[in-house]
Amino acid sequence: MAKEMRKVRTGAVVRAGMEQTAVVEMVWKQRHRLYRKPMRRVTRFYVHDPLNQCRVGDTVRIQETRPISKTKRWRLLEILQRRQVAEVQPIELETDLDAAIAEPMAEVAAVGEVAEGMAAETDAAAAAAAAAADPALAEVESATVEVESAGAAAAGEAGEEKDA
Repeated sequence: MAKEMRKVRTGAVVRAGMEQTAVVEMVWKQRHRLYRKPMRRVTRFYVHDPLNQCRVGDTVRIQETRPISKTKRWRLLEILQRRQVAEVQPIELETDLDAAIAEPMAEVAAVGEVAEGMAAETDAAAAAAAAAADPALAEVESATVEVESAGAAAAGEAGEEKDA
């Protein structure tokens, strides 16, 4: 095959872990013949990379060549664009994630405690205002609180008897 007639393609590297081989993926859109809806088509090429210079995410230009191995029929011409991929281990992500989650949770707990304190103060102020406005209503509310506390105490004693 004449060198001028060889196919040249551009794609993205999706695997580069093999020795002197990279997998390049080319994606294009094609219309469905019947439904006229665009379809996403994907082709993968095994590319000969003698210097192991390809990394995942790189955009490369490849050229058709003679069979180099069972599946390799393309060779690397040039790397058009390098893509920055973070090299982070999964354990590092979990550690950072735990720290990132712990800080807001501590803040939420602190805000919750402040809110509970404010709610208790608001309830006490409301009860004092109601007592000043209507003494009969204050007696009913205090009786309700006494009944609730007595019920809680009785429930606690019943729980102790079950444990014994």
